Amino acid sequence: MLVKWEGIVIRSVDYGESSKVVTLFTREHGKIGIMARGAKKAKSRLGAVSQLFTHGYYLCKAGLGTSMPDLSQGEIVESYRNLRQSLTETAYAAYIAELLDRLTHEREPNPFLFQLLMLTFRYLDEGRDAEILCRIFETKMLAVAGIAPQLSACIHCGAGQEPFAISVSQGGLLCPACLSTDPYAISVSPSTWKLLRLFQLFDLERLGDIEVKPATRSQLKHVLRSFMDQHLDLRLKSRSFLDQIERMTM
Repeated sequence: MLVKWEGIVIRSVDYGESSKVVTLFTREHGKIGIMARGAKKAKSRLGAVSQLFTHGYYLCKAGLGTSMPDLSQGEIVESYRNLRQSLTETAYAAYIAELLDRLTHEREPNPFLFQLLMLTFRYLDEGRDAEILCRIFETKMLAVAGIAPQLSACIHCGAGQEPFAISVSQGGLLCPACLSTDPYAISVSPSTWKLLRLFQLFDLERLGDIEVKPATRSQLKHVLRSFMDQHLDLRLKSRSFLDQIERMTM
């Protein structure tokens, strides 16, 4: 049976001398693995469409049961060429793709995540602020993982009194009166927690220019990474590489 999916390549692994196992994140069915036979050959018509980060339409022969579909042909929608020509943007895209891959399951439809990934890659390709795009994506993925911090009021008493700190262990804001409940709470500026809350709520399609001070950028990264490190069992190879790139460009 032939099926056609719209998808973005989030992982590509060599298989034998000439083929690839490609992981797509599709609009229709979420994450799907497909076999691209002969894609590594120089003149293969599947070579370009099976490259990492490519957005396209994929016509596949679906086997019976749980067997992996074979890619028959593909049509590129967006290749994100600029993204792949920049080491910095490539590092961010690789981290974003791996984070999505690790926090989703096979064949769980999620059109919202497909749209989020597509827009994030498009904005990276256009040269938008890669670090802020990454922080927005991380914020959205915390919600997917079920560990989104509560950022509207104090998680302990419900008060809205500033200045707030963020408790990773308790999962949200702490007001000054409740700060003693977590000696490890992270002190943050009002700009940081308000941006985190904005990142949770707003539609990426409405992204404009966001001016963020270096100190706020550092706090955003620290808070989001702390949540992931404490609540998720992830060891992402792309994160170590991205951290090296970020240190080089500081």
